Amino acid sequence: MSIKKKIEVVINNERVVREVEPRTHLVDFLREQVGLKGPHLGCEHGVCGACTVRLNGQIVRGCLVLAVQADGGTVDTVEGLSRQGVLADLQDAFLKHNALQCGFCTPGMLLAAADLVESNPKADRQQVREAISSNYCRCTGYHAIVDAICSVLSKRNLEAVQ
Repeated sequence: MSIKKKIEVVINNERVVREVEPRTHLVDFLREQVGLKGPHLGCEHGVCGACTVRLNGQIVRGCLVLAVQADGGTVDTVEGLSRQGVLADLQDAFLKHNALQCGFCTPGMLLAAADLVESNPKADRQQVREAISSNYCRCTGYHAIVDAICSVLSKRNLEAVQ
C-alpha cells in the first residue's frame, strides 16, 4: 500500500492539485500526472539537463527534485514559457541557426538559455558555453546552439541601446 500526499503547485500559471507518492520525482509528476511532455527523462542523475524546469524561479533538474518539494511553489516548463512568449526569440534563433536536430535536449537547453539571457545579458561566447555546459546535446556539437543564444543576446543588447 502506497501512502500519498496531496500537493498544490502552480504549473505554467495554472493551479494543479494532485496526490502523489512522496518518492515521485518532479519530472515524472509533470509528464505522467500533468501531461506535460517538454521535460524529458534522460540520465535520471541530474547530469544531462533534459529534465530542466524552473521551480520558484530557479532552474532545477526535475529528476533530482521530488514533486512534494514543489508543494506550494511554482513550476514553469518549456510549454508554459513558450505560451507566454518568453522563449519566442530564442526559439526563432534556434530554428534560424539550426540549433536543434532531434529535439531531445531542446526544452532544457531553451530554459538554460532563457536563464542566461535574463541573468547575464552581456554574456560572451565563453559564458554562453559555460551556461549551457550542463545540458548535453548529442546531435549539434553545440556551435549552432551557442550561435543562436549569442544572436539573441546581441539583438536584445542592440534593442536596449536604441
